[in-house]
Amino acid sequence: MSLESVRSFLAEHAPDVAIIQLARSSSTMTLSAEWNIAPAQIAKTLSLKVGDRNVLLVACGDSRLDNKKVRLELGGKASMLAPETATALTGHPVGGVCPFGLATPLPVYFDARLKAYDEVVPAAGSTHAAIRIDPLRMAELVSATWVDVCK
Repeated sequence: MSLESVRSFLAEHAPDVAIIQLARSSSTMTLSAEWNIAPAQIAKTLSLKVGDRNVLLVACGDSRLDNKKVRLELGGKASMLAPETATALTGHPVGGVCPFGLATPLPVYFDARLKAYDEVVPAAGSTHAAIRIDPLRMAELVSATWVDVCK
């Protein structure tokens, strides 16, 4: 169902963006090697709890959260949501979480490092699906807020 929600979202908001079905998992190392792109271009979506809010953060595949920056930018300490909570909130399985076609509306943030690339590759609601997209366009499609929270 998750892949279908992403497919529906893209059909309505970005019909020119194609979902690419993958033979193997869309893990950072697999995609970067197969597609000849930098690991940073894999746009990972983190499901976080910040204070009492659940949020999504899209960041470069090789990024790590900077706790001090997270507190300053997002207003609290971040912790990863439990996999079952992330799946329930987003409608996507862990490994396929993306900011498209969410089961529950959530605030979406994009780390500024993504702007260094003309194209990034996020998952598309499945561990075996991805898209290629300009990060600026992706942020616009999901009404994301740009932040600087990674190192």
